[in-house]
Order: sequence, then structure tokens, then C-alpha cells
Amino acid sequence: MACTTFKSFLTCLRVFIDKMIDFFFGLYWDGKKQSIPDLSKKHAFLAESTVTLARKIKEKQLKSEDLVKAVIERIKEVNPIINAITEDRFEAALAEAREVDNLIAAGLSAEEAAKKPFLGVPFTAKESQAMKGFRYTMGLWSRRELRADEDSEAIILLKAAGAIPVALTNLPELLIWSETRNPVYGMTNNPHHTGRTPGGSSGAEAALTASYATPISLCSDLGGSTRMPAFYCGLFGHHTTAGTTNIKGVMFHKGDEESMFSLGFITKHVEDLAPLTKVIAGDKAPLLKLDRNIDIKDIKFYYLETSNDCRVSSIRPELKDAMTNAISKISKQVSPENSPQPYHHEGFDHMYQLWSYWMSKEPHNFASLFNNNKSEANGFVEFLRWMFCLSKHGLSAVIRLLETQVMPLYPNWAENLTKQWKEDLLEKLGDNGVLLMPSAPHAAPHHYSCFLRPYNFSYWASVNVLKCPATQVPLGANSQGLPIGIQVVAAPYNDALCLSVAKFLEKEFGGAVMPCKTQ
Repeated sequence: MACTTFKSFLTCLRVFIDKMIDFFFGLYWDGKKQSIPDLSKKHAFLAESTVTLARKIKEKQLKSEDLVKAVIERIKEVNPIINAITEDRFEAALAEAREVDNLIAAGLSAEEAAKKPFLGVPFTAKESQAMKGFRYTMGLWSRRELRADEDSEAIILLKAAGAIPVALTNLPELLIWSETRNPVYGMTNNPHHTGRTPGGSSGAEAALTASYATPISLCSDLGGSTRMPAFYCGLFGHHTTAGTTNIKGVMFHKGDEESMFSLGFITKHVEDLAPLTKVIAGDKAPLLKLDRNIDIKDIKFYYLETSNDCRVSSIRPELKDAMTNAISKISKQVSPENSPQPYHHEGFDHMYQLWSYWMSKEPHNFASLFNNNKSEANGFVEFLRWMFCLSKHGLSAVIRLLETQVMPLYPNWAENLTKQWKEDLLEKLGDNGVLLMPSAPHAAPHHYSCFLRPYNFSYWASVNVLKCPATQVPLGANSQGLPIGIQVVAAPYNDALCLSVAKFLEKEFGGAVMPCKTQ
């Protein structure tokens, strides 16, 4: 009884502290909010799905040059507000778009069209994707002048599919933080509220997509880096089954490593996710069964109400309501035996600690990355350097370095619990089940407030630990106009299940939550 009372007291105290954090950070940042300009009638087609734009180009209803030009104009309009672009190739993209238009005008065979599903459609990618001749810093000041010698495999695959690179985008230092900010390029803002974070590490991609400034947004995800920005910016984001996308040329990866890291996309429309994922999955695309015909009535549904991880804030009522509403909509569609059932496992009570352990098994040493692989940094020394303004690193990278060197990992416990957790969940899900999960405790937080709540990304990170696919789904906005939603998780190689549920919820809840109107 005493234990339960004390736990309730701690929960109430945490809720109070969270409200105080929101209040005091809001006093500063709410007064600095800027609005994103509405999408003009001239550029209204930027609101359409990528699949639709690609079809219109091939059917000569839209010129690639006009699309690329519109994207460039929109980027120039919104980027001063959101600060998403690190480097552009506008003139080269326009020249390539004109080549596409000439190719189509000369006649494109059905076979050629099939090989290039996104012919003439522009795309952006995080600066951590190597693009030949362009800066490849990962947000490190020591790499600010370095440029990539070749394209990443994902860039190669997108180009082969006919897509045209337009620009690279901002990211957190070494991709590890809940905000998109670094010493090289500065901070990216959330277009829904510029005093709040768009998330990390694909925050700039989400900010551009939500601003109607990029049709294709190539992302990556090691601890929620695709899904977090999608959630904070009101979009769909798909984290592909680990090991099925080629990560060669992304943040020093060689492409053959065992990793939780996976590539994905952030989009305004669910229908874009499967065809885009096929492109970057390459030869492994058949493993994902993305063409599988699925009736939502045949899917088994489970849902997680909350984690009991003491590091993570309590789920806000608005997000509990979003989950309840999603369950209600689904329950009306499925048979009684498939109606959503609650699920919990002890693994969810240690989400951050388990993720941190498996991060230690990733192929790269963070202490070496910190110093551009020239030596191993010391966390205590770097923190002192930061304290005396002698460091060229941001505080988030310094804290992460320090944490990797002092936090105990408990290997036997972590590996055994992860194994039990994964076996239990995957046995329940099988090949026709999904888990509806909270995305985060709250909507997009104010800039810098993540330092006081550093573990609130753990609901996303838990999926990386399990190496499962997951789709972030927007479910409207809260009373402040900030997007809210849930994530849909399936067993490995069942990405199609996630996307089918996302498609249903898109129809029921209205889809992406955009920060500006189309005129």
C-alpha cells in the first residue's frame, strides 16, 4: 500500500514538474512564434502525393521543371523561418528536370517508366546521406569543410528511380538528439510553432515536408529519428524493418553492419510510403511484402496504454484520448475476436536503458565519432571544455558522450530481457497482428526543454530495440494546435500491416496535420 502511494506521489510530482517546464519555456518561446506562409494557388500541386506528381509528369500533365521550380521557390519562401537547408543544388536540379521533360516528350516506353517510378520528382535528404561533392559534416564543427567523395546507396537508388536531388538538410550533431541543432548549421524550427522543436534527427526533413517544400523526404532512424519528427510535425513516417534498407554511405556506415539503424521516409500521404520504401530496399524489397493485399478486418490488434519507465514523463490526457479514439474506430471495423486487446511487457518499463545497451553494440564508437574518428574523446574533459566555452560541440553531444562512458549497461540482464520481450511480442503479433503504441508523452516541446526531459523519445527507441517496422500516424491536433498521434508496430518484415492500418487511420482522422493552408 505504501509503495503504491509513493509511486502515485512521484507520478503527480512528475506531472507538476512537466507543467512547470512547459510554462516557463513557453514564457520565452511562445512570444517568438512565426507563421509559415500559406501555399499559393500557383503551387497548390505541392500538396498532392508523390505518387500523383510522378504520374502527372509521365502523363505530361505536369512538367518536371515546373515541379522542381515550385519546390525551389517554396524552399526559398519558408527556409528563412524554419532553417532546414544546409546546401542546395537548385540550378543542377532544374537542368536535370529539363532533361526529364525532353525524355518524356520524346516518348517513354512502359518498361522505362516502370524502372523509374519517381521520374522527375525532386527529393531532399539529411546531410548525413553522402552526396558527392556536398558537405558531409554530421553536424561536427571539425568536419565543416569536408565533402563526400561518392553518393550513398540510398541516393543512388533514388536517382535510379528517376528522382532529382534538390538539397540536403539539417540534423543534430552525430544524429543523436531530440532537436535538430548543431554548431555548423544552427537550429531548425517546427513550422507548427517555430518556438518548438521539429524533433531529431530528421527534423529538418519533417519541417520541409510540413511546409509543402519537398515531395520526397529521405530519413533514417536509430532511436525514432524518422517517427519523432513525423509526430511533432503532423506527418506520416515509416521506420522500415531493420536490415532491409542499404545504409552504405550514411554516417560512415559500410552497409553490411548489424544495426538497429534503418532508412525510411516522412510523407503527407500514406500512399507514398510503400513505393518509396521499395526503392531504398532494393533487392530486399520482396522481404517486406509491400504488395500484400490486407483487409483490416483480418488484423489482430493490441495496444500499449503506457510504459512504467520512470525516466519517461507520463502520457498526457490528449494522447490517451487519441489512442482511445483510434481503438474505437478500429473496434467498429474488426470482428470481436480481433478487437484491440491491451498488451504490456516488462521490456517497456526499461525502454531507455535497453536502447542504451543496444546502442553500445552499434558498429561505431561514439567517443571516436565525437573526434571525427581521430581519437577517443573523454566525456569529463569535454564537459569541462563546454563549461568554459572552449568546446566546438553542442551540449547534447557532450552529454551523450559522458553518458556512454559512465552509465552502467548490465549486459546479461539487458540481453535476456530483450530476448524475452521480443519473443513474447512477436508470438502475439505473428504475421497478421499490430501493436498500437504511444508515440511520446506529449506533443512537440519547446526548444531546449528536452534537456530537462531527455528520455521522452523512448517509446520510439523501444521499436528500434525490437528491430520491428513501425509507422507514425497523425491523429489530429491538441488544444494548442500541435499535432498528436500514435505509432503502429508489426513483427519484422510485416511493414505492409503498419501501412494498411495507417491508411485506415488516415481516412478516419483526416491525415496529415499541416501548419498552413493551401489557397
